[in-house]
Amino acid sequence: MPVLKEQKGKLIHDFQTHGTDTGSAPVQVALLTGRINLLTEHFKAHRKDHHSRRGLLKMVSQRRKLLEYVRANDRQEYQKLIERLNLRK
Repeated sequence: MPVLKEQKGKLIHDFQTHGTDTGSAPVQVALLTGRINLLTEHFKAHRKDHHSRRGLLKMVSQRRKLLEYVRANDRQEYQKLIERLNLRK
């Protein structure tokens, strides 16, 4: 269920702002989105896994806080991030 090393490396490479960036807010949002998507697929098969659902809700909350931070500091970066991750319909 965890994000594979190759997938994680690709997400970091796609969303980093400079060569050694591994922890900026856009990178963290992308990594959380990957984990959230995997857990969402997990819940299609395991509907009664309430313990993992709590972890999912915590990840969604953390992603929301990071997105609010990005929006407050750089609106254009926020818009690009939302479009690239397909978070808003």
